[in-house]
Amino acid sequence: MDRQPLTRATRVTRRVTAQLPDAPLLRRQRRAVAGVLATVVVAGAVLAGCSSGKSPSSAVSSAAGEIEKGVSAAASAASALASAAGGAGSALSSAQAQASAAFSAASSAVAGIKGGLDAKADVAVGAVTTGSDGRAQAQLTVTNHGQQSYRYVIQVDFTDGSGQVQDATAVTLDDVAAGQGAQATAKSNRDLSGTIKAVVANAVRY
Repeated sequence: MDRQPLTRATRVTRRVTAQLPDAPLLRRQRRAVAGVLATVVVAGAVLAGCSSGKSPSSAVSSAAGEIEKGVSAAASAASALASAAGGAGSALSSAQAQASAAFSAASSAVAGIKGGLDAKADVAVGAVTTGSDGRAQAQLTVTNHGQQSYRYVIQVDFTDGSGQVQDATAVTLDDVAAGQGAQATAKSNRDLSGTIKAVVANAVRY
């Protein structure tokens, strides 16, 4: 039995596999494509070596044709998978950009208070819930431990289970009397999914 077509088919398979995306989300799809190629290779080898009605060269040519069809189908599948991966990457990049912009805006709001005093110790934050508008929200309780009334600006970060900032906002409270408390609600700027926690990143009183 002539095994030359099997060698040629194997080389073609390796080249196509090397072009598939290596993103973890697509590993299962890659295995499926690899399975299709393997089936085509075996079929080509059987056709080339065991055909009774064709000459060896004709069998080789026929096998190569079948393999090329399989390679073309696999390449089309790989292209579709790569496009899907690119779309997922774009969505992730957009979410990261929004989180970064929100964090910068909230940080700037706190940093813009001239002569403000550190007031993180005056602020307590509750658990994150989902509001009627679908946004994440957390209750803030502010207790003025100072000797006079103060205004507050508080930066609240919404983080995921790994501590990565997914969104941020700045909350302001006016004239909290000395020794008194006040409450406010920190809300995310967009819908957030998964396990979300609210963290008081910074707070000033002035």
